[in-house]
Amino acid sequence: MSDTVVVGLDVGGTSTRATALTLAGERLGTGRAGGGNPTSHGAERAAAELLTALRAALADVDPTRVAAGTIGLAGAARILADPASRAAFDQAWHDAGLRCPYAVHGDALVAYASGTAVPDGTVLIAGTGAITAQVVDLRLDRVADGHGWLLGDAGSGFWLGREAVRRLLADLDAARTPGTLTTAVLTELTGSAEVAPRPRDTVDATIQAVTRRPPIELARLAPLVVTAAVDGEPVATALIAEAAAHLAASVGRIRPAEATTPVVLGGGLLTAHTPLATAVRAEIGQRWPSAPLRTAGDGAAAAAWLAARALPELTDPAALHARLFPTP
Repeated sequence: MSDTVVVGLDVGGTSTRATALTLAGERLGTGRAGGGNPTSHGAERAAAELLTALRAALADVDPTRVAAGTIGLAGAARILADPASRAAFDQAWHDAGLRCPYAVHGDALVAYASGTAVPDGTVLIAGTGAITAQVVDLRLDRVADGHGWLLGDAGSGFWLGREAVRRLLADLDAARTPGTLTTAVLTELTGSAEVAPRPRDTVDATIQAVTRRPPIELARLAPLVVTAAVDGEPVATALIAEAAAHLAASVGRIRPAEATTPVVLGGGLLTAHTPLATAVRAEIGQRWPSAPLRTAGDGAAAAAWLAARALPELTDPAALHARLFPTP
C-alpha cells in the first residue's frame, strides 16, 4: 500500500492543478498550468495544459507507481461524449508516463468531495457562474441552475456584475447622481466617473463598453459589489442579499426541507470571507438548521481522494480524507 500513488486534477477555465499522493495521505508533488477545459480552450490546448500540470506533479514520482487517477472539470459529460477531447486527454495521460485508468467527474462532485467525506449531501458553487447539485453515494444526482449567464446562474459573479450595471443605468435614466457602487462601476467600464450633461450619452457609452466585450466578462465587476457591501453601501448590500436568496432558492429546488446531510459551499464567492458567503451561510442555516455546513478545499487533492476510493487497498477512505482535509 505504501508504494501506491494516486493523482488528481482540478481542471478549470483559468487554471489546471494536479496532485500526486500516497494512500497514507503523503503529498508527493503538485503541478499547476493554464486553463484546461476543452469547452473553453479546445481539446489540444486543454490536453497540453493537463500534461504540463501532470509532469510537474510527477517530477519526483515514478509514474508506474500511480494506480489510479481522477480528472475533475466542468462539463464532464460533454467532454466524455466528444471523441476528440477524450483522445487528447488519453494522449496527455500516456505522455505523462501513466498507464493506469483515470475517471472524469464534474467539478461539482470534486468540490463536494473537498468539503466532506460523507457520501450524500449537497454542493452549492458560486463563482463566475452558479450551480447546485445533490450528491448520492459520491455521485452527482439532481442538479439545479448552472444554466449559464444567458438563462440562469442566479446569484453568481456574472449576476452581481450585470445587476450592478443595471442599477447604474437606472440611476442615469432617472437623472440621479450615481452612488458609491454605481460610480465605481461607471469608472471601471468607461474610465471616468463623470456623467455627461446629457445622461443618455453616458448610458450609451456604458452600454457600448459592455457590449464590446464577451458578456461573461461582467463577472469582473463582482468584486466591486463585494467591496462596496463590506463598506455597507446600500445598493451593494441589497444585491448581496438578493444573490444569497437566489442561491438558497437554487438549493431548495433539489434539497428536501428535512435534509440533515452536509452542505458544501464552493466557488470563489463562497469560499472566501465575503459578504455573500456570510449571507448564504445564514440562509442555509435558517432553512436547514441541522445540516453541517462545510467549505470546499483543494480540488486536486479531492480528485486524488476520489481516485483512491476506487482501490481495494484503501481500507479507510474517511481517515484518508481527514488527513488531507483536517478540520480547522
